[in-house]
Order: sequence, then structure tokens, then C-alpha cells
Amino acid sequence: MKLENIKRVGIILRPSTPELKDMFLEAKRIFESRGIEVFIDHISGGMIDVMGQPFDLMCRNSDFLVTIGGDGTLISAVRRSYEYQKPVLGIHAGKLGFLADLDFCELESFVDNLIAGEYRIDERAMLEATITTQHGESKVVAFNDIVLTRPSISKMISLETYVDGRAFNTYYGDGVVISTPTGSTAYNLSAGGPVLFPLTQVFALTPICPHSLTQRPVVLPGHFEIEIKTPDASALVIVDGQDMVEITDKDTVHIKLADVGAHLIHRKEFNYFEVLKEKLGWGN
Repeated sequence: MKLENIKRVGIILRPSTPELKDMFLEAKRIFESRGIEVFIDHISGGMIDVMGQPFDLMCRNSDFLVTIGGDGTLISAVRRSYEYQKPVLGIHAGKLGFLADLDFCELESFVDNLIAGEYRIDERAMLEATITTQHGESKVVAFNDIVLTRPSISKMISLETYVDGRAFNTYYGDGVVISTPTGSTAYNLSAGGPVLFPLTQVFALTPICPHSLTQRPVVLPGHFEIEIKTPDASALVIVDGQDMVEITDKDTVHIKLADVGAHLIHRKEFNYFEVLKEKLGWGN
């Protein structure tokens, strides 16, 4: 997959970081010197005293998006722009990220490679959750994970889980992480879940501090759909660590891989295993 047009780019900055203004202005210079028009969303623009556009309008006007910040900035941008299906390039401002892997000092040479077609776009699986309550249905998408957990630390939670309509497991403990391959190195990994290659169409269910040691992580094919109920109490549904919904014992959560994934722009030589070695210290 390649971009059909590289004429307009939308830029999103990490929130509450006005010191990114110089990076934005340099990025704007780099893109405009190659004939690429630059937009910035109005929240980022307001932070650095630059005129911006509403996020949705910026997405519609742009051929691709660039985030300057960290993985959280990129995840938020991917989720918010999902309906527009714009490829996203992540530039890290600080430590190397799993997702925002391009160093800012590499941007100028990368833009030249972008124009020359020397890049790649990877499709990453997304989760789609339908939350059904007495008030109706709502849908959310997640790039990393959806976590169902207890609303209070005073007691454990019971989560009845069904796979394609059949009873699968009851998780009893602090909750469960449902993770995409991309999110497998986030909360899922901390909870003892497996690392999944990011371009696979699978997802993982990993219990959080289970009451029984026989409760182990499981990897399911992407065409499966799971349903989770909380028969005894309410629960919190946390989406990518950024949005939260509380459900009751009468509500259900259906989770599946979305029909279409998210698209990340990478250097042609980007190597996922090298990132794992650098971030996790593998092989040291």
C-alpha cells in the first residue's frame, strides 16, 4: 500500500507540551519546502499560538497525518482519525517509542524518501467493542487494548466470557486485558501476556492477577468474537487507557477485530524485532 497523493499533511502535537513549537515549525518548513501543505489541529495550534483546524476537518483535508510526541499521542490520533482511514507517521519527541519510532532528526531525509516512494505502510489490527446497556448501544475502537476491571480495589470481579456465543471461561480476579498484536507489548505484557507479531490478525485475552493460577493467557484467531458479562457487579471498560465506561451486571460487551485496521507509515528498513531489543533489552 502506498499513498496516492502526498500534497497535504495534518500534524498533531502531544498535549500540554508547548515546547514542541520549534519542532512543529521545523517540520512545517521541511514539508512546505517539498511542496506539501501543512495543517495542524486547533488544539495543538492553540497550544503553540498557531492557527489550526478542527480535528475532523484537518483529517478530511489531509492525505496523511503526523504525530509529534510519544506513543500515547499516536494512539489517540489513530483512534480519533479511524473513520477517515488516514495513514499516520509517528515522530517521537523524547525516548524511542514502539509506535512513534522516527527520530525528529531523521524527518527531512524521510520526507525525501516518502516522495520517492521509499517507505512502507503497515496495517495494524484494531479492536471494535459494542457496549450494550439499558440505554442502548455504543461502539468504540481500540488500537492497543480494551481492559475490563473492577471499579473498586476492595474486591475482585467475576467476568463471564463467551467465544462465538459459547461459554469459554469465567475470569475471577482484577479483570482481563483484550489486546491487539500492537498492544501486546503494553498492559498485556505487564500482566504476563504474550508478545504478538504486530501484523497478525489475532488478539489475546490475558487475566489480570487471577484468583486461580490455572487462568492463563490465550490467543484467539481474529475472526472470533467474544462477549463479556459481569453477573455479580459493575465493571469498568477502559479503552487504550484513554477512555472509560462503567457497565452494570445487566450490560454486555462484545469485542472483535475491526473489519479494517489502522495504517502506520514506517521507514522501509523498520524492523520490529530491533525495536523489541532496544525497548525490552532482549539479548542483553
